[in-house]
Amino acid sequence: MRAMQLARPGPAVTRPLRCVDLPDPLPGQGEIRLRVTACAVCRTDLQICEGDLLARRLPIVPGHQVVGRVDCLGAGVQGLSVGDRVGVAWLAGTDGTCAQCRDGRENLCAAAVFTGWDRDGGYATHAIARADFAFRLPEGFGDLDAAPLLCGGVIGYRSLKVSGIRPGGRLGLYGFGASASLAIQVARHWGCRVYVATRSHTERERATKLGAEWVGGYDDKPPAPLDAAITFAPKGSVVVAALRALDRGAAVAINAIHLDQLPEMPYENLWWERSLRSVANFTRRDAVEFLELAGRVPIRAERCVFALEDASVALEQLALGKTAGTAVLECA
Repeated sequence: MRAMQLARPGPAVTRPLRCVDLPDPLPGQGEIRLRVTACAVCRTDLQICEGDLLARRLPIVPGHQVVGRVDCLGAGVQGLSVGDRVGVAWLAGTDGTCAQCRDGRENLCAAAVFTGWDRDGGYATHAIARADFAFRLPEGFGDLDAAPLLCGGVIGYRSLKVSGIRPGGRLGLYGFGASASLAIQVARHWGCRVYVATRSHTERERATKLGAEWVGGYDDKPPAPLDAAITFAPKGSVVVAALRALDRGAAVAINAIHLDQLPEMPYENLWWERSLRSVANFTRRDAVEFLELAGRVPIRAERCVFALEDASVALEQLALGKTAGTAVLECA
């Protein structure tokens, strides 16, 4: 198989991925092999490739928004057949036995493993995944359109749940990249009034087109206190700005696996039972719920397509803020 592999993290501008030829992998017990058709590029991939997230295994094939067709079954696989189209996302496996897993909180499993971080991901022509962590995809989406749903979409959906926003509520979105552009579509479907803060004028225009009632900068005050907020920018100062905009008893959900820092702030920002909550991964139930909703609404992602061999170019453009929507690798 052909793959884009990371051997040593480095700045995206140095293009740390290398195109390599590897033996076709074989699925083990309970696993499937995908012939990958598309893999979306995520900021978490960038953070792994640049070393902001410490590598768990090197070399590694990044990519955790994987769409493909099953072309080989491991022993014991049930419910999937050769030729089925499935998606594979960030959560690659859990132990299924710990207290968190038994309580329906498998996203918090201490033994969890992750696609493109612990296991080779989708920047390749083939990928191995646990069959019970593969998801059927809505029929109304082509492969290139389905790939961005598998991280930005699913994590954005979980962020909405963690924030506690209710249908018709006032929601703040801080930062408006790929995940926020999908979350706003869910929120608007729920009848929420959405206020978007971002420093990018292009993102403000896109937010307005997607139904934002108000747009402004991070330090601008929304026209009404927020019932909930989600931060997408990996900066602690943005979290503080969102916290200041909350109504009493409301929460900020932090949609980031890496945050630069949380700056010192006055206690008054937290007073009146305001709260901060981090969003860690997702559960399979989150993915199934969101994918069903995405097909029904429908939810659409803006995307730009790159060849598999141009994965480093896609990461560099993401780092420089030059991608229009989600970058998607065409892997077939």
